[in-house]
Amino acid sequence: MVQTEKRMRILLAEDHTVVREGIRDLLEREPDMKVVGEAADGEQAVRMADQLVPDLVLMDIAMPGGGGVEATRRIREAHPDTAVLVLTAYDNTELVVAVLEAGAAGYLLKNVRGEELLRCVRAVARGDSVLDPSVARTVLLRLREGAPPRSEGPVRGSGEPHPLSVREMEVVRLGAEGLVNKEIAARLSLSDRTVQTHWRNIFVKLGVSSRVEAIMRALRSGWIELGREEER
Repeated sequence: MVQTEKRMRILLAEDHTVVREGIRDLLEREPDMKVVGEAADGEQAVRMADQLVPDLVLMDIAMPGGGGVEATRRIREAHPDTAVLVLTAYDNTELVVAVLEAGAAGYLLKNVRGEELLRCVRAVARGDSVLDPSVARTVLLRLREGAPPRSEGPVRGSGEPHPLSVREMEVVRLGAEGLVNKEIAARLSLSDRTVQTHWRNIFVKLGVSSRVEAIMRALRSGWIELGREEER
């Protein structure tokens, strides 16, 4: 018998049946994806994640039963190896920040094209983070609010000290600019594998489990600052 490549196991959490069916059909046309369950509300999503332990949950936010933010938090706490990618009609900054703080690895709006959704599902599954371009800059700027001002030092701000190397801070800064691993590798003249290793080391040092959490920590602690790197 011919061995087939392992398919990504995906749980859909979406309360509108017709939308859920359309997304499922799109995903299951791909040879590397398999929808293993469908949830119609937040509580059901948490229960099914516990039962199925999928590789990725494609999560709506505005659902009954606790909604997507709380469901994301509970799933990520119970299953840190399960990625959550939010797909929603809402571009409210507070919601975006809340679900990223809950542990989501990405946030897309429902007007995204099918091919872009598939690309982002694969990106999140391999450890990248994705933000819809229409909300990315606003959200990253919001995450900076309350961060202490930076000093003139190359990597340390005047706030909480960090344990990262100069190279690791470069990786975090480029991640905050929205670059995926391949783009970070090209910018720093590194291999993709080396960038992945840097992210793993960053996660361990900061006690986080995703790129988004690492970037949020860096922004809020004043270790990096958007839009200022070229001034020096």
